[in-house]
Amino acid sequence: MSTKLATIPVPGATRPIMAVQHDGTEWASAKHVCDALGIDWKSQHRKLESKPWAVMVMMTTTAADGKNYQTSMVDRRTLTMWLATIDTNRVSEAARPTLEAYQLEAANALDAYFHNGGAINPRAEEHQLNALMRQSQMQMELCQAAKGLIHPDHLEAKARIVLARGLGEVPELNPETRPLYTADFLKSKNLSNKKMKSVAPMFGKRMKALYTLEKGREPEKYDLTLSNGQVRQVNGYTEADRELMQRVWDQYYTTA
Repeated sequence: MSTKLATIPVPGATRPIMAVQHDGTEWASAKHVCDALGIDWKSQHRKLESKPWAVMVMMTTTAADGKNYQTSMVDRRTLTMWLATIDTNRVSEAARPTLEAYQLEAANALDAYFHNGGAINPRAEEHQLNALMRQSQMQMELCQAAKGLIHPDHLEAKARIVLARGLGEVPELNPETRPLYTADFLKSKNLSNKKMKSVAPMFGKRMKALYTLEKGREPEKYDLTLSNGQVRQVNGYTEADRELMQRVWDQYYTTA
C-alpha cells in the first residue's frame, strides 16, 4: 500500500512541502525539505536519529511521476522542532526566505491543508472553501483598514500572504521588504529559552539605537500577535535590516 504525496504551498516559501496524512497524523518528507533548503540530507538524517524527540518513519509514497518510493517522513511535531534547529545563517541567501517561511508557517500550512481544506486540498468541501474565502476577505479588509497605522512593508507582505493563501499559491514577496522581527533573528541563533529572555530586551534597544543612527529616524511600529492571543507593538524591521541586526549581534553577543 502506498500513499500519494500532497504538494502543500507554504506562505512565503518558494518551494512547497511534500506531505501525507496517515492514520490521522500529518507526515512531511524530510528529504524534500532538505532539497528545498539546499542542505545535506544525510547529516540532517543523522541529527534527527540522535534526537529523542524526533519521530521519523520510512513510508512507501507515490510521487508525481506515479512511481513508488521509500521516503523518510517526520510527523508534524518533529517537523516544527527540527526546522527550529536549522540556523538561517547556514543556508544560502536564496534559501533563507524559504527556511524562515517553513519555520513560521509550515505547521499551519499542514493544518490548513489536511483539516480546513486550504491551500487548496482537492478533498475540500464547499463549506470549507466558502469559510476560507470569507476568512481571506476579512483579513484583506483588515489590511486595508490598517493603512497608515503599521509599517507599509509589513502591510504589503501580509496582504500578499493572505491573497496567495486564498488562491492556493506561493506569495510573491520582495525579499528586501519581508518582515523581520528581532525575536525571529534571535531564534536563528539557537539560544535557549532562558538565554533568549535574557538577551532579547537589550538586543531590541541596541537594534533600535543603531537603526535610528543609520536611518536618521526611529523604526515604525507594528502590531505583533503573541501566541497567547495578546497584541503588542514592536519595532518594524524588514530583511533589508538583517545586516544591522547582525552587526549588533557581532558586537555584543557573539559569545552568547
